[in-house]
Amino acid sequence: QMQLMESGGGLVQPGGSLRLSCAASESISRFPMGWYRQAPGKERERVASISSGRTTSYADSVKGRFTISRDNARRTVSLQMNSLKPEDTAVYYCKKDMWPTYWGQGTQVTVSS
Repeated sequence: QMQLMESGGGLVQPGGSLRLSCAASESISRFPMGWYRQAPGKERERVASISSGRTTSYADSVKGRFTISRDNARRTVSLQMNSLKPEDTAVYYCKKDMWPTYWGQGTQVTVSS
């Protein structure tokens, strides 16, 4: 069973940047991977996805601000988040986007002055 562990969350001021990382316990090279988030009282939503061929897609709310990338050799998936807004505050999760799916435990991102 693949294990995923997110890191890099924290408290940042509006307009700031954070870089999230997701480390996998085994090879991810063949799998699409994604970042999701869940804000208090809201449903979990997809933020960004990257295919095995490195094709990326983003939620409209983060386009132009967030960048997803992958390093198959290091078994990591990253999410660079720039120009952060208070509405980006959420727990961010990494997910293997292919059956069987696996989720990480999440990392908290808080955007506040």
